[in-house]
Amino acid sequence: MKNFNYKAIRALWNLGAMLPFKVLYLLSDVIYLIVYYVARYRRKVVRDNLVKSFPEKSLPEIVKIEKKFYSSFCDYMVETIKLMRIDSEKIKEFIRFEGVEEAERLIVGEGRPGVVYIGHFFNWEYITSLPLFFENKISMGQIYHPLANVAMDRLFIELREQYGSESIAMKNTLRRILELNKQKTPYVIGFIADQVPHWEAINLWIPFFHRETPVFTGTERIARKVNGAVYYFSFRKESRGHYVAKFQLIAEEALSLPEDELTKRYYALLEENIRECPELWLWTHNRWKRTRAKYQEWNEKRIGRLKEKIEKQS
Repeated sequence: MKNFNYKAIRALWNLGAMLPFKVLYLLSDVIYLIVYYVARYRRKVVRDNLVKSFPEKSLPEIVKIEKKFYSSFCDYMVETIKLMRIDSEKIKEFIRFEGVEEAERLIVGEGRPGVVYIGHFFNWEYITSLPLFFENKISMGQIYHPLANVAMDRLFIELREQYGSESIAMKNTLRRILELNKQKTPYVIGFIADQVPHWEAINLWIPFFHRETPVFTGTERIARKVNGAVYYFSFRKESRGHYVAKFQLIAEEALSLPEDELTKRYYALLEENIRECPELWLWTHNRWKRTRAKYQEWNEKRIGRLKEKIEKQS
């Protein structure tokens, strides 16, 4: 049954991917009208995020960003459908990487592991084509959360690995990186690190868009483990469907910076990038739902459960 679901979804996806971009973008415009005006998909969350992130902007300015965001979001959907039928040469027309030569000097020339922080910017799916832009052969992996739908998970892995990169489930991250180290293989690992951490994963709070924000530090811990060269991928859009990702060096050696500094610099660069092109960042997630007060409440309950468990065992 699972195999049937995969084949059925893949067949439908492939039919959609056969449409030319002109038709797909017309479809995107129609979807935008439905999503924004009719379904009003997560409009309250997006508006709240934007208003609190840009208190200096007027409501008309906020609405303008909001509409551009939803338009970009719909473009992302049709571009991802088209990705199934974009070959290794064609993808180079839609994504351009800057700073590759300097990154290659450290990663290939000096054999330093490449660790890249990435944000949820449109269209992040195109990043998996990075191996095509290095003159020398490298291994590239992108860390991902497996999808609950097995068929969709299988399909997205297929899409993301078609240009030579490898999808690495989060739970396997460190093991796979240590394997690459042993093989002496030049590699780049990309981490989309702007998600909301689970309660138990919170160990650092930083200011981010005027709010105290809990953040992941797992990427930094791995970077320090391998003493990698650490980068941030800044994003911008040149025209509809055409994107630029730029290597911005955070540290040539992760261990050269004090603990937590890599994470702090990443979020500073992320905020700067979002301010430059706010319509390209994924605003539909409530990234500020975990507050310090709620965390303390959760932690007190956790400690209470632990004490109760110890008392029962004694």
